[in-house]
Amino acid sequence: MKRITPACLLSALLLFTGTAAEPHRLTVALDAPAKPISPDLFGIFFEDLNYAADGGLYAELLQNRSFEYSPTEQAKWGPLSFWDLVKTGAGEGHLGLGNSRPVHANNPHYLLLNVTQAGDGVGVANLGFDQIPLVAGQAYEVSFFAYQAYMGIMWGPGDQTKPMPVTVRLEGADGRVLAEAKFEISGRTWTKHTATLTPAHSEPAARFVLLAHAAGGVALDMVSLFPHDTFQGRANGLRRDLAQTIADLRPRFVRFPGGCLVHGTGIHAYYDWKDTVGPLEQRRAARNSWGYHQTMGIGYYEYFQFCADIGAAPLPVVTAGVCCQHAGHSPGRGQEGLPLAEMPAYIQDILDLIEWANGPADSKWGAVRAAAGHPAPFGLKYLGVGNEDAITPEFKERFTLINDVLKAKHPEITVIGTSGPFASGEDFDKGWAFARELNLALVDEHYYVPPQWMWDNLARYDTYDRAGPKVYVGEYAAHEKDRRNTLRTALAEAAHLTSLERNGDQVVFSSFAPLLARRQHTQWTPDLIYFTGTEVFPSLNYTVQKLFGHNAGDAALPTTLAPAPAGTKLAASTVRDSRSGDIILKLVNGEPTAQTVAVNLAGAGPLPATAQRTVFGGADADVANTDGQPPAVVPVTTTVPLAAAFTYEAPANSLTLLRFPGR
Repeated sequence: MKRITPACLLSALLLFTGTAAEPHRLTVALDAPAKPISPDLFGIFFEDLNYAADGGLYAELLQNRSFEYSPTEQAKWGPLSFWDLVKTGAGEGHLGLGNSRPVHANNPHYLLLNVTQAGDGVGVANLGFDQIPLVAGQAYEVSFFAYQAYMGIMWGPGDQTKPMPVTVRLEGADGRVLAEAKFEISGRTWTKHTATLTPAHSEPAARFVLLAHAAGGVALDMVSLFPHDTFQGRANGLRRDLAQTIADLRPRFVRFPGGCLVHGTGIHAYYDWKDTVGPLEQRRAARNSWGYHQTMGIGYYEYFQFCADIGAAPLPVVTAGVCCQHAGHSPGRGQEGLPLAEMPAYIQDILDLIEWANGPADSKWGAVRAAAGHPAPFGLKYLGVGNEDAITPEFKERFTLINDVLKAKHPEITVIGTSGPFASGEDFDKGWAFARELNLALVDEHYYVPPQWMWDNLARYDTYDRAGPKVYVGEYAAHEKDRRNTLRTALAEAAHLTSLERNGDQVVFSSFAPLLARRQHTQWTPDLIYFTGTEVFPSLNYTVQKLFGHNAGDAALPTTLAPAPAGTKLAASTVRDSRSGDIILKLVNGEPTAQTVAVNLAGAGPLPATAQRTVFGGADADVANTDGQPPAVVPVTTTVPLAAAFTYEAPANSLTLLRFPGR
């Protein structure tokens, strides 16, 4: 892979006052009325895909902590998956599975650890999600629920008054003990035990071990290892480095908990927000739509808290009372609707969600939020209803029922409709017609397309009816045939974003998808951010999103390229940020050669002597970042002279941002 160095870029990026043959003419009308655009245009979409939550953003280090893994998720999985029997010294014993007296009905299975001969200890070990990374001197909380099933022999003699001694250890790959804590388990009441472990040495691939030290049996559930060092120091919080990487995008909103994921696996298996709030041991785990397990450790409370922590508006999505048209292993034919008799109860669940998010702390559901640690309302304003649905009579009937109730009882909530999974076609046309019929405020469009499509559709939103519903581009990405995150795709997306800025009065929100992907556990590519248990690897596409997020505005200035590029891959937009007063011009060159652009800042009046210029690009559009290596392309920021008219040589395959104080 060829790395483009700052020195190489700087030699090609100087403004000059000479004239090139037949340059493109870029005019920004600084003296014309600015068009107000959405200040929330750039956000993120989080879906638990590619192990984005468990094993990803959620900081829990143990896998299958509540013994609820199932063959319905993966054929080789079961409740004891990722737990190994450990026998030390002359210890003997075996593992069993219980469901007769669970911690909570929503968490039905638990482990029975049976010790027939104590030796130096008999127990279980867990290696986490590929690895358990530990940092010397950092604090980790171990917790588990347990009760004493019996002492001695299950069907024989034993002193039931004696407690079961238990040790929890963190071990290095070589078996040395890095930290440990001791407990005593007594009585038949489920009790939560906790301790703080601080390893003396760092270990990228540690092992968690729990050992019992007497003959007998102990029931265990919700066995957890959690770092204290989470994002914003939140209990049951998020992995700090991943969460910070997301926060660094400066997203204005977060759409969650997914797209297809909200449908679940069938009409009565949809993602139910009520299963994701309250104490962890009372949350109902579920099969993930993408073929793995959701503990619901990241639930609605954690999503809303993350939004609050990063200053982003929460944008949850619920089903429209139908399951996915691909459900039940019947692609294109699987959509079913909730029985109409069940719709009032389902709609009440949605109303309860709004009360949970926005109600006072003494309301029924507001009290649940307050008990979790957030007495103040979260300030929910938007709600997506449906995702990429086939626009069938069953869908329309149920969506209408939901929308009518929300309009009557919560007119302050903006309902976002759906237009199917593609940028055009039958469902797209039907979805938009239906949205106009209901006079919806917003419609969610999705498209995963080749890079060229984005260049060919820069005028897509220029002709949308401003009197009709606005647009949320909820899922989009440029896809190469090999699905790599190339510079080519990143620049196509940058061009697309200039189109959204120019039409920021019509396009209110936008979010790339998917957001996260754990290496070795990825169901979908490309993604914005890749990671392992210890490292984070942002893509070139991430850099584009970050540049736009950090250089957004709330007013668009008229910006034209003339003569028309006639197939040349050039795109531009100009915005004003009212908070800073700055003007930001963005120019994307998707051509393999430099393009000469004559820039005219019309009606500029007095200008500052210099501007800040950032250039992101390189000679080879096919480059992509490689894990563990320096980025293939990096933004280069310099201070340059500024004039009302100048000629600029836009480097091949580049995004240029010119930022300067406005009047």
